[in-house]
Amino acid sequence: METFDIIVIGAGAVGENAADRAARTGLTVALVEAELVGGECSYWACMPSKALLRPGAVLADARDAAGVMGAMIDPAAVLARRDEVAAHWHDAGQAEWVAGAGLTLVRGRARFTGPRSLAVTAGGDTRELDARHAVILATGSIPVLPDVPGLRAARPWTSREATSARTVPRRLAIIGGGVVAVEMADAYAALGARVTVLVRGSRLLPKAEPFAGEAVARALADAGVEVLQDAQAVAVERDGDGVHLVLDRGGETILLDADELLVAAGRRPAVEDLDLQVVGLAPGARVEVDDAGLVRGVDGGWLFAVGDAAGRTSTTHQGKYDARVVGDVVAARFGPDAARTADEERAGAWSRYRASADRAAVPQVVFTRPEVAWVGRTLAQATAEGLVARAVDYDLANLAGASVLSPVYEGRARFVVDEDAKVLVGASFVGPGVAELLHAATVAIVGEVPLDRLWHAVPAYPTLSAVWLRFLESYGL
Repeated sequence: METFDIIVIGAGAVGENAADRAARTGLTVALVEAELVGGECSYWACMPSKALLRPGAVLADARDAAGVMGAMIDPAAVLARRDEVAAHWHDAGQAEWVAGAGLTLVRGRARFTGPRSLAVTAGGDTRELDARHAVILATGSIPVLPDVPGLRAARPWTSREATSARTVPRRLAIIGGGVVAVEMADAYAALGARVTVLVRGSRLLPKAEPFAGEAVARALADAGVEVLQDAQAVAVERDGDGVHLVLDRGGETILLDADELLVAAGRRPAVEDLDLQVVGLAPGARVEVDDAGLVRGVDGGWLFAVGDAAGRTSTTHQGKYDARVVGDVVAARFGPDAARTADEERAGAWSRYRASADRAAVPQVVFTRPEVAWVGRTLAQATAEGLVARAVDYDLANLAGASVLSPVYEGRARFVVDEDAKVLVGASFVGPGVAELLHAATVAIVGEVPLDRLWHAVPAYPTLSAVWLRFLESYGL
């Protein structure tokens, strides 16, 4: 039995952050990883997907700029650059960082054998690990495959295959209308694929403001992507000629053929193989955590969960935020200053050790053309929560900064205001380059900055950030 103060299961970006924060006070920390150190974001999600999307975005910007001619995309070069961004799916650099941070990397798949005890299996070898104080689950998530006859047997792509493909398929069908679906539709259309997106509902990006999904749908159509709304697959088959789908669209049966099929229908926490029943939880069930990341239903206050594993967040940046909170919590509770921090907690001075931003101030960027970025509540969400909410919309094309970017700039912003508190509770942006507007909105929402104070934050000219002045003027300040 090897003993550590803290054991973190999952060495993705979220687990790395939790382990690093926990180790800063001198606690010994083991970081367990079954696949590649760096996790989904580094090799199959955030980084390679943006490498695939970037050339199309650059080409679109070039086409909008007067005097630029001859731009084109070389798919082979794009895939080669994607390989570099994903470190060719080797994690030596990430493993070196783990060692440099003073963490012990344990490779293998973990399962619980008792409270604070784990068996980690790699190949035919098993290591027994024990945590003196705490175990942190940072196991991420796995794709959801709908229960469609023939779908699993058809060996569809998930986000992993889409971001690591060796060639560009001639025809690509995508099931889903969320972030992964629209980003990969954009990327592969730019690389030359004929793309069809199958949306079960009536809109893309259902978690965003409706106008965001509408703008992306128009842009995808302009790029040659066919978006079939209210369409769902009822049967799938693969043979030597590709993938064949039978679709139901409002009672109409449609046949669709493709070379590859990407399923982007959501993800679920990857907790099924941990033997959670050993520590009193239902096997494979979604774990529930409090604002300190402590898992409910486990005696002793030793099991924590962060990121996708906790089910509270679905982005890397937000999961890393949770990880920083939980890493600080376990360092404070079990580190050398535990007695002092326990007194602080009882005195109510522990607000830093509670996650709150993953409820009302979650930022999200969709790197399509146009970009979509939002944080906080949509107008519908704010109204459903009982707030007296007011939406202030602004056409970004009216900004001098937008005209500098493109003579044909199209974009829109929406600010959602709590009329009782006179603070911003949500902001959404659609248009080229709007991702860089998002953090200012996040700061305003997290800080609950009064609008009459926000009026004194002067945006630079000529930039898209001038939208903040226009928003406040439109609001009446």
